[in-house]
Amino acid sequence: MNSRRLLLVEGDPSLHERLAGLLERPDRRIVSAYEEREALDRLRGEVINLLVAGQDRNGFDALKLLRRARSINPRTPVIVTGGRDPSRAATALRQGAYTYFHHPVPESALNDMVQWAIEAHSWRNDIRVVSAGPEWIDLQVRAKLEAVERTTQFVREIEGDLPGGACENVAAAFRELLLNAVEHGAKLDSRKRVGVALIRTARAILVRIHDPGKGFSIERLPHAAISNPCDSPIRHVEIRAEQGQRPGGFGILMCRSLGDELLYSERGNEALFVKYLE
Repeated sequence: MNSRRLLLVEGDPSLHERLAGLLERPDRRIVSAYEEREALDRLRGEVINLLVAGQDRNGFDALKLLRRARSINPRTPVIVTGGRDPSRAATALRQGAYTYFHHPVPESALNDMVQWAIEAHSWRNDIRVVSAGPEWIDLQVRAKLEAVERTTQFVREIEGDLPGGACENVAAAFRELLLNAVEHGAKLDSRKRVGVALIRTARAILVRIHDPGKGFSIERLPHAAISNPCDSPIRHVEIRAEQGQRPGGFGILMCRSLGDELLYSERGNEALFVKYLE
């Protein structure tokens, strides 16, 4: 079995030990570094399949390590960890991080992301940053499921200071709308991209998703739960099975329940989700 080499940089010994134990797998070798110089020497002298970059013992910033790691080998994905800080997450996105997690890191989500990153053959241009300001995020996302998960994690971090459960509601709706655009609009064609805008005002969060597909009519979606007749509440499940589609079909209903408004363009290939903050 070929062992993938994961370089873990974290200066806090107890946190380092916990992350190493969490990420260890039979097909992975955890390479540890506690300081910037040690990490850079490893990157220059060894084949590293993934860098998980936290702080070193001298307080070296993980975003600086991200920049230096990309200058050494831009093909090595870097997952940045740190405090809950939307501006740092946005900076990591702009600087080409694979994704960003704040501590305490969600174990299952981190492991999934690490596995995708290690197995990724082409990922560097999957998320194009048009704008990454604090009020306006504008992205072009390649029509790949992996890119959907990466982008959703960035949204969780960038909007992490929202009150109550608003952040997770926005992230869940965002993921569902982006999945639909990638799967149904772009047909999972990795040559295509989906336009994403995340706009924050004093009173609301707006999510705009624009896919390159032909669009649809919301009145004619037999594979979606929103179209089920009153006397057959799971009819769409049968239709999806007949058409060989993945289980699901609750996306539009879910998004409507998570936000305050959900609008579609006349053509049906553009969605606008609104969540009010007051």
